[in-house]
Amino acid sequence: MPGVSKFPTKEASATKEASPEAEHETSPLVRIRSLLPGLARAEQRVAKVVLDDPSSVARRSITEVALAAKTSETTVTRFCKAIGVGGYPQLRIALAADTARTEARSSRDLGGDITADDDLATVVSKVGFADARAVEETTEQLDVAELTRVTELVANAGRVDVYGVGASAFVAADLQQKMHRIGRVCFAWSDTHIMLTSAAVLGEGDVALAISHSGATTDTVEALRVAKEHGATTVAITNFPRSPITSVADHVLTTAARETTFRSGATASRIAQLTVIDCLFIGVAQRHLDEAMTALDATREAVNGHRLGTRPDGRRRTERGQ
Repeated sequence: MPGVSKFPTKEASATKEASPEAEHETSPLVRIRSLLPGLARAEQRVAKVVLDDPSSVARRSITEVALAAKTSETTVTRFCKAIGVGGYPQLRIALAADTARTEARSSRDLGGDITADDDLATVVSKVGFADARAVEETTEQLDVAELTRVTELVANAGRVDVYGVGASAFVAADLQQKMHRIGRVCFAWSDTHIMLTSAAVLGEGDVALAISHSGATTDTVEALRVAKEHGATTVAITNFPRSPITSVADHVLTTAARETTFRSGATASRIAQLTVIDCLFIGVAQRHLDEAMTALDATREAVNGHRLGTRPDGRRRTERGQ
């Protein structure tokens, strides 16, 4: 069973209580959104009621929530256990605390969907707010212990191959570029045939890292499965800890991105994924600090001649390129 960022599965919740550290600062709304695809249909209706108006649910009785979701109180209780909060009283407390944190972050209502009637200034504000929240919520729920394990594996790997298609392919390419800057062997693939070819030649001591917001992209899941079958250690970065890709991953790191009408898969999810990638990259660089600094200096010098002779502030650069 792969390690997963701070979102307990139903089985884990039944056998082991989450540690206080694991629950620290983790928004219940982030958890609900990430687990939503794997919930039963009636539980999904409860989730929608909670996500639509969390502050209201924090004040309502279990009977009122059950009626709003057109289901039973028992289903509401099952929903609470499925998302790892124990019961409805604990859910109300968690929602109240989360509402207070959210209100403290912003006095303006910028968390809503972008509508056709929004002017461009409002669009800019909403995009900025949503992107900032994607980064904040991702770092709040990211399992640092699991990230540490993945960092060690990547830092000591003979080779790291990264798989991603669509918007995730750009994130995979970003990790490749960063790793190459510090002299680590890393390749990013987005073509299905090349991903499978890559996976087939990996082995023990190598790491295959797959990036998929949904965790259900067939090409990416298949490539990770083949890499696992050939002995490579497999890592998945996904928004949904119960998605298909986690079944073929030895380690799972989760993001926390919300999408809206005009912000499907390629926007907030990409920013959340890049946040995880940045944390992973810096962790790897720290473990090879002297080599990394030497490589960074060498790569900076290699491209220095391809910059204009002025600094960003308009003044001429010195002979040392400062």
